[in-house]
Amino acid sequence: MKFLFADSVDTIDPDYDFIEDRNGRGRSVHRDDEYPHEFLEQAPYDGILVSRGIVGDVGHPGKYSEAQLMRFRREGARRFLRYPLERFPESIMLGDCGAFSYRNLPEPPYRAEDTAEFYADGGFTHGCSPDHLIFDFDDVGVTRNLHDVPEDVRGRYEITLQNASEFHQASKALGPGFTPLGVIQGWSAESMAEAARNLANMGYDYLAIGGTVPLKIEQIRRVLDALRGVLPDHVRLHLLGFGKIEELAVLEKYRVTSFDTTSPLLRAFKDARKNYWSRTANGDLSYYTAIRIPQATQNNKLKHKALEGSLNQEDARRMEDAALYHVRAYAAGGTTLDQTLDAVMDYWAVLNWDEEASPSRRADAAARQRKAYTHTLGDRPWERCNCRVCRESGVEAVIFRTSNRNKRRGIHNLHVFHTHLSEFRLETA
Repeated sequence: MKFLFADSVDTIDPDYDFIEDRNGRGRSVHRDDEYPHEFLEQAPYDGILVSRGIVGDVGHPGKYSEAQLMRFRREGARRFLRYPLERFPESIMLGDCGAFSYRNLPEPPYRAEDTAEFYADGGFTHGCSPDHLIFDFDDVGVTRNLHDVPEDVRGRYEITLQNASEFHQASKALGPGFTPLGVIQGWSAESMAEAARNLANMGYDYLAIGGTVPLKIEQIRRVLDALRGVLPDHVRLHLLGFGKIEELAVLEKYRVTSFDTTSPLLRAFKDARKNYWSRTANGDLSYYTAIRIPQATQNNKLKHKALEGSLNQEDARRMEDAALYHVRAYAAGGTTLDQTLDAVMDYWAVLNWDEEASPSRRADAAARQRKAYTHTLGDRPWERCNCRVCRESGVEAVIFRTSNRNKRRGIHNLHVFHTHLSEFRLETA
């Protein structure tokens, strides 16, 4: 079971200065920044997924600048991402259309032929047919056929299958080194199974399951069970955007070949609690809450309070400095855990002061946060990790502060997850 990282231009500056909170001198983002597979000694994934919607084009802009877009189309995905086949010989370079980026359009802005051309220009090893997201999903016991669903849902279902049929033909021009994936969309396990059967009949032997991001694991389990009930054994499955990565056993049970996710990186700064990942003695994933010490002069919440007169920004700066000083001093053995927690929580209280909350509510929230920070600082997990992020950054890896350091923590999480997955594969081989 292979793990593909869904790239979204997630790079870091290797020369970032944590003390001054600034980038290296003369830094040029694409030239000097490094992708996770460059920064770490080993790639923390088995391949990369690149969405056409992220790359963008003239008619449908993505996250790439015009210069980056031109370079990507000229150089190809591997060279642009500095992910050469020579260094990563078993790796997958998968493309998809990024259906979420055009979810509100009546139909995809891409067609089968220009999608095949995009994959050819990018030098992709694998590529998905253009699909259209379906957001409905039936509850257990509800059975709707194609004529029962709303017209929009029916249209998206039929567009996805028609595009897949046309893409299967168009992809033949890419030669035997390219593997096309037919994308499954549906509003139920049964409708997705019917779509999968149609795709297999078209000639696809690798199918990508779309629309699973909002689904619960039990719903995904129903989908996988239905698919395996109708598909020949040789047909492989890929899960697009699988964020429930603690449920690897479900994927293994239904013989899922591959999945993509950004979850380990994104949780580093988007999750309320699970920001820094580690592994327990028995090999399970465990999580720590990052210590939030934002920049007082750049934090929107604090700037708003300063403008309305409810906060003295100089006081906030002093508390910010004290929190940083104590966390660093604690890591070096120069202060106690309680002194560090007091300094961090003083700043946290300013950041999270809610005038409308009762004193007991504020006290409960502070107690929960202090407990989470006690777990992180008391366990000192950064000292047990040998990845480059933790070796070079130390306690900075658990400080929630700027994008460059937060993405570093995300790269650490990728390393931890890929290690976890590698051991899982050995155990289930």
